[in-house]
Amino acid sequence: MAQTGRPEATDTSGHPAVAIVGPGAIGTTVAAALHQAGRTPKLCGRTPRASLELRDDRGRVLVPGPVHTDPAQAAGTVDLVFLAVKSTQVRASAPWLAALCRPDTVVCVLQNGVEQEAAVAPFVPGCPVLPAVVWFPAEAQPDGTVRLRGEARLTLPDAPASRTVREALSGTRCSIELAADFLSVAWRKLLQNAVAGLMVLSGRRAGMFGRADISRLSLAYLRECLAVARAEGAVLSDEVPREILESFHGYPADLGTSILADREADRPLEWDVRNGVVSRRGRAHRVPTPISDVVAPLLAAASEGPG
Repeated sequence: MAQTGRPEATDTSGHPAVAIVGPGAIGTTVAAALHQAGRTPKLCGRTPRASLELRDDRGRVLVPGPVHTDPAQAAGTVDLVFLAVKSTQVRASAPWLAALCRPDTVVCVLQNGVEQEAAVAPFVPGCPVLPAVVWFPAEAQPDGTVRLRGEARLTLPDAPASRTVREALSGTRCSIELAADFLSVAWRKLLQNAVAGLMVLSGRRAGMFGRADISRLSLAYLRECLAVARAEGAVLSDEVPREILESFHGYPADLGTSILADREADRPLEWDVRNGVVSRRGRAHRVPTPISDVVAPLLAAASEGPG
């Protein structure tokens, strides 16, 4: 599996050596945070690029590349890999993980869903796999840049492997929170991601949640998801569905979501980890999921066809 060579030092500050696999919207945001702090990571992806660019209300950050595209030329292992590819791309990232990881490399998964460890661990035997909840809205733009519409923040489990991530990002624009009850935090974010899937089915952005009918549907869907989350062991209050809906009411009307961007670009959708999981886990716990049982097949069809 992984190489056993010495880690490649990307800076001389004593911070962990870092690689980012998947320099899309989330990966670019983390790369920019590291670069601004003088800790430019190794960039690994499918498309060669000379640099990455992040833009927000404060200006722009240009992260020097190149984006490496050949795992055979990884040039050594690292202390920390941020895996920022979509869940549909994990298997395709296996050669990068094999090239960059040694048995003690921490793999921090910046991905949607509540099943990151199970999905990634088979590709990095012996490595700590650390799920993360990503809270910042970052959107890839048509010109290849990334637009960040908020502060960058990650929530991690309160676990030993999280120390490596905290050390790597200490003093950067990307803040880290540790959660003793990470399961509840992850399911709360999944509720948010699940209801955002309705944007794909309507072809509209966040402004659609201002409609009374969509608000009613969303609230019913969120309550259904909440019942499944609780069956899984998440501790979430009755107010969480309304709080999430109110957050959508407060978003800019033109704010999209990654699954909508994938639909617009005719790419495979992360429907299963964001929406299908609710039906799957509901069946396991005998919790009825009538809305999920409609939403998930429609998203699957939008992702995979035929037709």
